[in-house]
Amino acid sequence: MSTMNQFGRKGWTPELMKSQKGKTFLITGTTSGTGFEATRILLAKGASVVMLNRNDRKSAEVIALLKQKLGNDIDVSFIRLDLADQASVKKAAAEVLEKVTRIDALMCNGAIAQVPKQQFTVDGWESQMGTNHYGHFTLQALLYPLIEKSKGRIVTVGSMGYNMGIKTIKFDDLNWDKDYTPNNAYSQSKLAQIMCIYELQDRLKRAGKTAVKAYACHPGSSRTALIKTSGSLMMRITFGLMKLSPLTQPAEKGAYPELMCATEDNLDQEAFYGPTGRSNWVGPVGAHPIEPHAKDKAVAKKLWDLSEKETGVSWNL
Repeated sequence: MSTMNQFGRKGWTPELMKSQKGKTFLITGTTSGTGFEATRILLAKGASVVMLNRNDRKSAEVIALLKQKLGNDIDVSFIRLDLADQASVKKAAAEVLEKVTRIDALMCNGAIAQVPKQQFTVDGWESQMGTNHYGHFTLQALLYPLIEKSKGRIVTVGSMGYNMGIKTIKFDDLNWDKDYTPNNAYSQSKLAQIMCIYELQDRLKRAGKTAVKAYACHPGSSRTALIKTSGSLMMRITFGLMKLSPLTQPAEKGAYPELMCATEDNLDQEAFYGPTGRSNWVGPVGAHPIEPHAKDKAVAKKLWDLSEKETGVSWNL
């Protein structure tokens, strides 16, 4: 367990968060789990939140629930976005730029995980890579100008899964046509997300654009609907049993790392933030070590260039 948490023995909690009145946060995947909890906590602190989800009905239900909990005066809205569909991502980004005047933080929270059999997005990518990585890569790039204008932040919610699987990017078979496994494909997608945040940091520094901050974090082992939504029956049973153990935590606590990265001052962009307890699954939230393969510069540069080519989107830093 980390002994040098800058927030003390209890780590970071929302009690440390200042008022967020006047600030606007965009969050992907808010209909349940950590995304819902992050939305609720930010609204309770006076923030404006734009939810980016693919399901209109669930989003409307969430807005109604939040107003029931927090009052009708909260500033929460919804823009439809399907991370698995580049056309949808681009349409949503255009709508954001039309309707939103500032972005204090773009919180890339949405994800799918442990898809049992190889599936593809409408754009032809393996579903987890296409959703988790390419979807967010395009969204970040298109919203970057407004984030820069707002001196805002980009927060990527990764996973400790980055340290599982083959621990690199399988450039010769990104779609896993040869030997697909749910875990390897998921792990690669989360590693890709994390690598591109650290690569973005370097590119911002080289361009002299230090007003924008980019952070990588993860929720630990949180009791969310992620596995239930996309995992196999066996994976759902396994995680269902894990939920009964002390090796998991409530979804609310899983939201703390991304909330901290979206709002807290004096954070180290080069750090990796999440629970600092056993296996970094649970425990006080703070910085903890990240394995060297997540910061492999040669792989990160190649991945970034490939991502721009695949999505057809350039950051123009």
